[in-house]
Amino acid sequence: MPLSDLIPILIAWVIAIASPGPATLAITGTAMGAGRARGLAVALGVVAGSAAWALIAGMGLGVAMMSHAWAVETLRYAGAAYLAFLAWKSARSAVRPGAAAARDAGAESLRHAWARGALIHLTNPKAVFFWGAVFAVAVPPGSPAWVLWQVGLSCLATSILTFTAMALAFSAGPVARAYLRARRWFDGAFAVLFGFAAVKVLTTRLA
Repeated sequence: MPLSDLIPILIAWVIAIASPGPATLAITGTAMGAGRARGLAVALGVVAGSAAWALIAGMGLGVAMMSHAWAVETLRYAGAAYLAFLAWKSARSAVRPGAAAARDAGAESLRHAWARGALIHLTNPKAVFFWGAVFAVAVPPGSPAWVLWQVGLSCLATSILTFTAMALAFSAGPVARAYLRARRWFDGAFAVLFGFAAVKVLTTRLA
């Protein structure tokens, strides 16, 4: 695929993935509250989850998922439950009095942060349909397999750049200090947003 055709696709991709959602909330919240390394770990976990869905969509398994509604519904409820759990954790942190603790005190491991990012994306069945739509629009019928790989890998590379840039920006000193000063307000906002995301996952039709 010529670069002139690929660039508009990647611009639209950046706009879509950078818009507020569970993944961006997790990345920015972790970067502000737990530091750069853990923010990057969550970001890479999100990309890994996205890569798994891209592979499923590219192999045509997304169509099989749509024909087995129970599997999609099970995954949807699991995703909503996990987002509700994140909302509860943020709400519990928001009502806890006192200043924010030191960033490394009792913080999760990098492996756990990565797994949390991956789980947020893997429990969102909308992702496979989104990838399927991207492939349907961007890859002309009858194209060789390498075009599918070109689009998929280009979008994933763009995701890495976008999400790591978020983690780096929100872990910067001034932003992190602002979070530490207003920790309860930030956590309250994250609780509301994660809760809204859980409700949206439950109420949005995937068909």
